[in-house]
Amino acid sequence: MSFLVILIILVVLAFIVIGLYNRLVKLRNNRENAFADIDVQLKQRHDLIPQLVEAVKAYMKHESSVLIEITNARNNAMKAQSINEKIEAENQLSSALQGLKVAVEAYPDLKASQNFIQLQNEIADIENKLAAARRFFNSATREINNAVETFPSNIIAGMFNFKREPMFDLGPEERAKSEEAPKLNF
Repeated sequence: MSFLVILIILVVLAFIVIGLYNRLVKLRNNRENAFADIDVQLKQRHDLIPQLVEAVKAYMKHESSVLIEITNARNNAMKAQSINEKIEAENQLSSALQGLKVAVEAYPDLKASQNFIQLQNEIADIENKLAAARRFFNSATREINNAVETFPSNIIAGMFNFKREPMFDLGPEERAKSEEAPKLNF
């Protein structure tokens, strides 16, 4: 009789372990799928940047450092392999694009160019889609982090090498900029 009770307890524990492991795998896959959605938007962003740079080049001959920084940041972002490398590279690219927005303010003819306006609108649309995809990714990351850190799934997570994953955030430079009050010029 006691052998049967022990066997039942072991079978129940096995099902609990299997259930928790499967949940962790689903959460990890959901996070990776969320990043794949970001990758789609990043690909579109990377494809538009050379067009934007060419449109701006004609007007900004002496602002080549800004364009070089954007081009280098784009190339680094395209070379990034892991999710963490991509997050860091994309934060650098976002920062470089912010520098372009500031530099463009000095060129009223460029700001009035229909081609530039269209590119600017397309990039703004992609940036909005990226923001939505990042929110979904961070939600998926939060879910897996909660599962990895809460009892009893943290025991299974430790056994199978699941770990806390980083969020896709602004990065320290962009966070500092976002805390500054906007400058309005009328």
